[in-house]
Amino acid sequence: MGAPATLDGPATDAAGLETLVRLVAGRGVVVLSGAGLSTESGIPDYRGATGSRRRRPPMTYQEFAGSEAARRRYWARSHAGWRTIARAEPNAGHRAVERLRHSGHISAVITQNVDGLHRAAGTREAVELHGGLDRVVCLGCRRTSAREALDRRLDELNGDFRDAEAALCPDGDAELPQELVDSFRVAPCRECGGVLKPDVVFFGESVPGDRVQRCYTLVDAGRALVVLGSSLTVMSGLRFVRHAARAGMPVAIVNQGATRGDDLAAAKLCLPLGPALTEVARRIADADESPEP
Repeated sequence: MGAPATLDGPATDAAGLETLVRLVAGRGVVVLSGAGLSTESGIPDYRGATGSRRRRPPMTYQEFAGSEAARRRYWARSHAGWRTIARAEPNAGHRAVERLRHSGHISAVITQNVDGLHRAAGTREAVELHGGLDRVVCLGCRRTSAREALDRRLDELNGDFRDAEAALCPDGDAELPQELVDSFRVAPCRECGGVLKPDVVFFGESVPGDRVQRCYTLVDAGRALVVLGSSLTVMSGLRFVRHAARAGMPVAIVNQGATRGDDLAAAKLCLPLGPALTEVARRIADADESPEP
């Protein structure tokens, strides 16, 4: 497809927004969202301006499943960070996506995020590619349960732990002093006593095949693909961009920074997502309400 039309400076912002408006106004748009869409809700991402992956590698599935100490470390940090995730509210970007979906311009939403903010904004049909932090699954009996219930159990087991100072990290965990991690008590599954894990896809773990196929089906049924706030560093999201490009679908990327899909995009916008998407939704709504000449 060649180099994208990079629309990222003061002289090109208006043209970039107009390009995105025309693309979305044509309907049949599939959205692929990433962590950059949630930063305006106070949730840091891995690789953008608020990213924190460089300070500490993320937990892998292999480490979590194979080490009791790793699970204690994960659940201590996740318990400390969960209060921020649970309080987070959809921002202007999530709400604009829902307005455009409700009006029929966006046909499907696929999100790499695990924060549930698309659902909270009303986009209940959003496919959560990597699962959701508000659910917990037992690795033994495979029973799923609400994170809220586990949160109460961990509070009971760990006394004044909630009062600890903690800096939020991506995916809902937090930085903690080692002594707090070492003393943390982990709750087992109530049904079988097995290991509990958040119902999310960890690094080193595969996205369920049926979920991946559902996303391919949604992309195939769309007319265009718009990426919102993802660097597309991991293949779980990049594969859909490559798939769309191979099929000749126009791809637009709105992200503050370079992505692995830039060479496949017909347009690349480096704009704040909340204001940009709000403006796109406003212009499309105004056009829809205008009488035909």
